[in-house]
Amino acid sequence: MKMKRHHCVLFLLLVGLGATGMKAQEAKYPPLSEYMMARDAEIALAKSAAPQAISDRATIRVFTTSGYQTAHEGDNGFLCMVMRGFTVAPTFAPAQMRPIVYDSKLRAPICFNPQAVRTVLPYYELRTKLGLEGKTPDQIAEGVQAAYAKGEIPKRTEVSFAYMWSADQVLGPAGHLECCPLFPTMPEHHLPSGLSRWTTKWP
Repeated sequence: MKMKRHHCVLFLLLVGLGATGMKAQEAKYPPLSEYMMARDAEIALAKSAAPQAISDRATIRVFTTSGYQTAHEGDNGFLCMVMRGFTVAPTFAPAQMRPIVYDSKLRAPICFNPQAVRTVLPYYELRTKLGLEGKTPDQIAEGVQAAYAKGEIPKRTEVSFAYMWSADQVLGPAGHLECCPLFPTMPEHHLPSGLSRWTTKWP
């Protein structure tokens, strides 16, 4: 437990330092090619987010230049993918954490349960769309808020969760880290068990 807390603190410190540097250099998105992965490697990484009994039967999506596309259609209602910086960066966290959107090396494998596919995935799909359009972190946050206000993405009316069990996830500039309470101010609570849970209290 102490080691996990240490990793989390280290990550947050590195994010803060990176954010400070980005402000000085006027942050911008790296070339889109830096966000890409070989298709087979991305499928394997996405599936590593959950136990094999779940991920072998899950729908798998891979990242492309036009967003996430289905590489394999599953039959158990779960969906696995590898989130990028602009997908997973915390929308409502402190401003110094938002520049994670520009981190082209971040790879966050996740496997949503059926409830999360319905109510949480649309939020991440919108973040991805806005990132691909070159929106800034503040513009992404505004776009998400506007979409909820207009009913363009669903409110979270039920408890849902996702697996984040991969040993190969890259969650920030420190490289490979254990899953931990990465974004404590977000509704996505990363549990010590390697799960992400969403409650009904937000937005």
